[in-house]
Amino acid sequence: MIPIKSPCEIEAMRQAGAILAAALQEVAGAVQAGVYTRDLDQKAEEALRMRGALPAFKGYRGYPSTLCISVNEEVVHGIPGARMLREGDLVSLDLGAVVDRYFADSTVTVPVGEVKPALRELLRVGQEAMMAGIAMARTGNHLGDISAAIQFEAERHHFSVVREFVGHGIGRALHEEPQVPNFGQPGTGVVLKEGMVLAIEPMVNLGNAQVEILRNGWTVVTSDRRPSVHFEHTVLITAQDPEILTEWR
Repeated sequence: MIPIKSPCEIEAMRQAGAILAAALQEVAGAVQAGVYTRDLDQKAEEALRMRGALPAFKGYRGYPSTLCISVNEEVVHGIPGARMLREGDLVSLDLGAVVDRYFADSTVTVPVGEVKPALRELLRVGQEAMMAGIAMARTGNHLGDISAAIQFEAERHHFSVVREFVGHGIGRALHEEPQVPNFGQPGTGVVLKEGMVLAIEPMVNLGNAQVEILRNGWTVVTSDRRPSVHFEHTVLITAQDPEILTEWR
């Protein structure tokens, strides 16, 4: 059963989303050549805790860090450590927050300095694919309308969407029903209702859609080792336009 959030729950999730957005924006602003991924992880935890939030990922199913940092061919779940960022890298920053037992989840991919034109285009299309999906998150639409919009936006620019990892419902748990694939058919799946909250998160690859998991059991990479981008917002379905709870201010 897909949870419908009460007005009190929605207010709590707005608070979690606002805190997460501010923290993620602060971390993204610290991305530059010469920075170690472990330092961004530390900054993310400090940015959450100083605002009264707890890290949602640290310890979740054994994950060791606050922030998932995925660089270039890494799609999701990259573990921060001794890697130094270099000019021309693409860096995906995936962060979750818990505030008063309610979760928010958001991801942004940012360039390190100047990147190649093909990567600028990948960044643009990845973000636009997310926004195309969010635009379909409306009462009376189907879940497949979100998925199809994401897939169409990515593929019409000759990029591919990852199929093994998907978006999800969110609220009292980090992952709730339903799953939100980044591919699908319009008019299929559950009917969207006011009060549902979804984490909509396309992963868009420069090359093919295939991925694999590294030996650490966490980090997902593209099988052709070409770059990938990841964008995500926590989104409330309302009686009118969708409300992005993790929007940057």
